Amino acid sequence: MGLALGPTRVPATPKPSVMTSETYTLKAPPKDAAVGSAPPRRAKPRVQKEIIATLARSIASGRFPPNTNLPRENDLCAEFGVSRTVIREALKVLESKGLVRGRPRVGTVVRDKEDWNLLDPDIIEWMGSDFLDEALLKSVLEARRAIEPAAAELAATRASAQEIADLDHAWQRMAAAEDYTAFTEADVVFHTVLLKASHNRVFAQLYGLIHAALHRALGASARAVADYKDAIVAHHSLVEALRLRDTNGARKAVDAILNLAERDLAHAAATERAEAAARLEQPNSPAQQG
Repeated sequence: MGLALGPTRVPATPKPSVMTSETYTLKAPPKDAAVGSAPPRRAKPRVQKEIIATLARSIASGRFPPNTNLPRENDLCAEFGVSRTVIREALKVLESKGLVRGRPRVGTVVRDKEDWNLLDPDIIEWMGSDFLDEALLKSVLEARRAIEPAAAELAATRASAQEIADLDHAWQRMAAAEDYTAFTEADVVFHTVLLKASHNRVFAQLYGLIHAALHRALGASARAVADYKDAIVAHHSLVEALRLRDTNGARKAVDAILNLAERDLAHAAATERAEAAARLEQPNSPAQQG
């Protein structure tokens, strides 16, 4: 007797395991995400840096004055379109550089400028080339007056022929510069080589710390003058003093360079104050409207 066979059952083909948006919703949402939403993605480095820079510039420009609170994390999330995790990471970076301080139940408070790590290259960049901090530039000039004359004297006796040639090449670049950007770049190279030519390791390390601030100060000086004739002459005098191994001449040449820098920075500060006053007097300026 044959057995009655029922309809053949074809086993269902298993569906491939694909991570879909529906799969995400089955997982417990993170604390800073709404129920049913996908977990936040980690911000790309570029986006993260832009958020940090935007907040830092807002602090440096005075939008958020010292001892005031930054907007709440939720408000910053809405402004930048990112998760709280991303905002918290950005605030940690700003706190590590001395710009802000997180306080429980208070929020994130902007610190006084005296607490900022003003030699940090990132902070110098965030402050912007057009943001003139007169006190910082004066401090850099004072540091240069304490270091460069002694370094020049040492370089007059210790610099190698190659180092003097490198100084001369930097000076030639300064003389050939057609704009303040090219002049500043060559000027920074000149002073960096000078410190190395002193063969004093402490001087070289100190200049490594203030390199970004020096670049800012030299740039401010270069923008403040119509031409660079005086600076070019003074820098050439220093090169010649080193060639002649003239320690006294080297010190005098550096003093002349620093006196020019002081003159130019004073002019730049006065110009900035005048422009700021003019902006306040404009009928449609924010100050007038307020």
